[in-house]
Amino acid sequence: MSALVYLALGSNLGDRLANLQAAQKALPPTVRVLAASPVYETPPWGYADQPAFLNQVIQVETDLEPFDLLKMLKSLETQLGRTPGPRYGPRLIDLDILFYDDLVFDAPGLTLPHPRIEERAFVLTPLADLAPDLRHPVSGLTIQGMLQRVDRRGIQRYEPQDAGG
Repeated sequence: MSALVYLALGSNLGDRLANLQAAQKALPPTVRVLAASPVYETPPWGYADQPAFLNQVIQVETDLEPFDLLKMLKSLETQLGRTPGPRYGPRLIDLDILFYDDLVFDAPGLTLPHPRIEERAFVLTPLADLAPDLRHPVSGLTIQGMLQRVDRRGIQRYEPQDAGG
């Protein structure tokens, strides 16, 4: 049975936009992209002394169980060039599960919904483009409602520079 899942994508090293695009293209057939938010440029969170991020949220459908999906995403990060670094530090690519249907789950290595979603404007902003009325299964708040509670300063829609002139 397929699950409706929201994934967060982020990058602040190298060609950030190409990194986000490569991550989507590299998803296996078991993870089908249904919709993608616009890309946003966002200030770093948690560790300020690093380049700005590009962030995006995608809505996918998958038959993978949550831990299998997580394992696949972490493997994909490594394939795309991510190396271990400090928590909240710079990264080539970051892939996180935000919501897996309305599953509420807490185990070592995986908490669903994502445990810090309510405080992260860099995730809520693109998620609100896809699912503003989606309700958090624990708090009952909508994505739009959570977004109104966070500081959105410095977050702007990313418009790549047109090199063609």
